Amino acid sequence: MATYRKLNRATTQRKAMLRNLATNLLYHGKIVTTDTRAKETRRIAEKLISLAIKEKNNFEEVTVMSKVARKDNTGKRVKEEVNGKRITVYDEVEKTIKKDKPSRLVARRKILSVLYPVTAVPVDGRKKRQNTVKVDMAKKLFEEIAPKYEGRNGGYTRIIKIGPRKGDGSPQVIIELV
Repeated sequence: MATYRKLNRATTQRKAMLRNLATNLLYHGKIVTTDTRAKETRRIAEKLISLAIKEKNNFEEVTVMSKVARKDNTGKRVKEEVNGKRITVYDEVEKTIKKDKPSRLVARRKILSVLYPVTAVPVDGRKKRQNTVKVDMAKKLFEEIAPKYEGRNGGYTRIIKIGPRKGDGSPQVIIELV
């Protein structure tokens, strides 16, 4: 007997669908889907949240020196002529970065192996190509979702039944983060 629902899909299609549902659930916080899909998505999402909670504070802050291009008043790079060539001028700046410890790095890679990359599109719809932003879902899990559920032992999602679907009558539910 299978330990998971097959959902009348080939393995690759089922995994892709569940990855997509889990990504959307964690990104939006709530999705509408069928009952059986929600129950499978819950399993994946709760494991990812548990992993993020476990490794949430497992990093160290390191101070590094980095080169940053000098900019003028208009925001353009300052260039200088050296031996007939125009070269950008760089300043050395001290930055503090978060460096993952090995177990958190493994957790980040596991999370990224399950979730799809998300591109956030501006709400107003203007300049869609220019203003799109790549969302780091692992960072969102570690910094936004995990602190919310830190004192909780499981049960990070809720399934609410909303009735049958109009077309085929399959039971529809809302799955959301608690």
